Amino acid sequence: MKLKDLLVFNDITIQCHDNPDADALASGYGLYWFFKKQGKNPRFIYRGRNKLQKSNLLIMEKELNIPIEYAPDYDENPELLITVDCQYGQRNVSTSAAQNIAIIDHHQKTVALPELSEVRSNIGSCSTIVWDMLEEEDMSPDNDILLSTALYYGLYTDTNKLSEVSHPLDRDMLDSLNINHSLITQMSNSNISLGEFVITGKAILSYEYFEDNKYLILEAEPCDPNILGVISDFSLETVGVDVCLAYYVSASEVKFSVRSCTKEVHADELAAHLADGYGGGGGHKYKAGGSMRPEKLDRPADVIFHNRIKSYFDEYDIIYAAKANISTDGLNLYQKLPTEVGCLKLSDVFPVGTNVSIRTLEGDINIRIDDDDHLMIGTMGEIYPINEDKLKRSYELISDNYEKEFEYTPKVKDLATGEKRLVTAYAKTVRSKDSSEIYAFPLKKKAKVFTAWDEENYYSGEIGDYLAIRADDISDLYVIKKDVFSKLYKEI
Repeated sequence: MKLKDLLVFNDITIQCHDNPDADALASGYGLYWFFKKQGKNPRFIYRGRNKLQKSNLLIMEKELNIPIEYAPDYDENPELLITVDCQYGQRNVSTSAAQNIAIIDHHQKTVALPELSEVRSNIGSCSTIVWDMLEEEDMSPDNDILLSTALYYGLYTDTNKLSEVSHPLDRDMLDSLNINHSLITQMSNSNISLGEFVITGKAILSYEYFEDNKYLILEAEPCDPNILGVISDFSLETVGVDVCLAYYVSASEVKFSVRSCTKEVHADELAAHLADGYGGGGGHKYKAGGSMRPEKLDRPADVIFHNRIKSYFDEYDIIYAAKANISTDGLNLYQKLPTEVGCLKLSDVFPVGTNVSIRTLEGDINIRIDDDDHLMIGTMGEIYPINEDKLKRSYELISDNYEKEFEYTPKVKDLATGEKRLVTAYAKTVRSKDSSEIYAFPLKKKAKVFTAWDEENYYSGEIGDYLAIRADDISDLYVIKKDVFSKLYKEI
């Protein structure tokens, strides 16, 4: 859905969930700003039994001139009702009559979506989605400091002070916005009430410790999600604790925060495991979080968390390539197939000597461009560097064009000027000449593989994925996903 699709309506109401947080206020404000610029006269409301009370949100509403109305008895029947940061029909938003419904949200889908909907469950905040939709309409909010600050704070609070940002689109918005830093500081320092201070203490005192795998589980009363980050950050400083899970259960959501200080556990992976099928989770290796919808739970939340964190530790083998010494006797031998991928020379994007940041789904890569620097674009859109000599030895040019599309198109950013350019605009199509051989077998148990070239970061393998062993170096182990293995290798 595009925002321009909604301009056929004149009588428009924007509604967020009944207990608005910063992301709901910001994303609703972004939509209100768009429609006002288009000559419409929208309303922005919330309903429910409770009026806004949190100090940081009252500051946000006042200082950023957010035109939200508390309308518990709203009974109009507008041409268009847009629910933002929630989904029409969910328990956390009062049902309002309307002739047409639209939904803009970043949570997991839990209701049948209308034709007019934009739900992206892998994005850190609804504010990011609204920002991206505004950018697509060439109506960038970047120079409106009030709206920019609101959108920034929406993402800031929904990702525990940005510690759980994982999607590159979230990072794109952060780079783009022109914000009032002092106001962000003021709001973030008005976030914990004395009541929430007590909630923090109670949660820490009621901890559960599991010595075998060195993790803590702490349940808190419903609170601002940032409080969970405070609880888990503090608890992780305890001797003998490598992983911490803090969570709360409310009528409208189950929110949780994950922390890790061991290389064997990536917090973002654990968060995704905890929420799988019930909601969503993500973040970084050391800090992550997520949420689950109560209506999706088939068991009490505490039972789910206890079972799933235990299963996470039990389900994985940990393989250190440098120590594995896996026998290849009886294993099938495979040869790499010619594969068409993308490549580009970085000096075609920006001049040699330019300091750039390359933004991908896997993270940011910061380098200074050398004449020898090239990038490969893999079959799944992954980006990795290669020098010119290896490129010529391993690949042959097929076409000067490259037309594949991915969930997120990587960008190269000039760090001095801020200018961004899409890598696909400069890419060519090449075919691999590599005919290297590997031994491989499908995993019967999930695995975390620490490769010989990176002993600090593991690569996860699911059941059915392949563990590959280079035929000419049996210490070189890595994981190949099952859905691409047959496209990359043939059995000899």
